[in-house]
Amino acid sequence: MSTHTMQATTTADDFIVREDHHPENGTLLGFWLYLMSDCLIFAVLFAVFAVLGGNYAAGPAPKDLFELELVAVNTAMLLFSSITYGFAMLEMQRNRIRPTLLWLGVTGLFGLAFLGIELYEFHHLIHIGAGPQRSAFLSAFFTLVGTHGLHVTFGIIWLVTLMVQVGRHGLNTANRRRLNCLSLFWHFLDVIWIGVFTFVYLMGVLR
Repeated sequence: MSTHTMQATTTADDFIVREDHHPENGTLLGFWLYLMSDCLIFAVLFAVFAVLGGNYAAGPAPKDLFELELVAVNTAMLLFSSITYGFAMLEMQRNRIRPTLLWLGVTGLFGLAFLGIELYEFHHLIHIGAGPQRSAFLSAFFTLVGTHGLHVTFGIIWLVTLMVQVGRHGLNTANRRRLNCLSLFWHFLDVIWIGVFTFVYLMGVLR
């Protein structure tokens, strides 16, 4: 084989390798950029709450409204969902479709439980007259916690969509990449919620 032919073959092989790896690398890079933009959004919301969190407008304060026991249960639901998602990722590495779907389903149930408790809390606060229009503190609270809840809702929709995709097409390269991206997103929501629990609920009650 001539040198020119070998160079052409090498170039073609290199192109194939780059073509195979480009979508995955591009997807992960794009998703990390999205997470960084989400970090900025939540940083702004935390900053707004820090500024407005003490403005009660002669209304109820955090210690008058928050039930730490209920919030602790809600926090446990989200933390357990991250653990079960980790189990799903382990099963994915073993290329076991049914156990992966099982753990993803359990993760979704924990996520739904988290949303259910959060909606109950919102409904209760609004019912007793502590809605977002009552004070700057409550406006900032509903905005921050509600934005996180919307992210969890989106995550559950994404989770169900991936379960359907895995059920139909198995654990192919594309689905593995999507599951990895959702894993980053789900754990990111955990980190944000720990900040919400500490900064909004715990410190609010202890003031």
